[in-house]
Amino acid sequence: MVLFTDSLDTLTPDQLQGFFVGWPNSPSPATHLKLLQTSDEVILAVEESTGAVAGFITAITDQVLSAYIPLLEVLPAYQHRGIGKELVERMLDKLRHLYMVDLLCDPDLQGFYSQFEMIPATGMMMRHYENQAGVLDGP
Repeated sequence: MVLFTDSLDTLTPDQLQGFFVGWPNSPSPATHLKLLQTSDEVILAVEESTGAVAGFITAITDQVLSAYIPLLEVLPAYQHRGIGKELVERMLDKLRHLYMVDLLCDPDLQGFYSQFEMIPATGMMMRHYENQAGVLDGP
């Protein structure tokens, strides 16, 4: 059974195995923990029997007008069980007081996000793939 929580109090890198599938320079579990700890909002899906994280979503927000959802991931073994949908619904509920909530996704994922009344938009982005593994000790 998967439980949902926004508490990171007892989370360890050992609970964060198997994420960032397909990334050429994926963050280590220690870096993953740091990115969760430094995000403004986080929701985890945790396997009750093992304590392993099965999925997560993060948001960065000014808590005045806007928020950005940079990451939503569900481990492959837990996909197609409604976990991603539940994570998004819970995050959007946390951010409902804001004017705008944005995210970037590939076109093939727009159908998934449209179920939450999100609409396609045009945007710009920059990626420094050499930094994709993250920085553990900050700039």
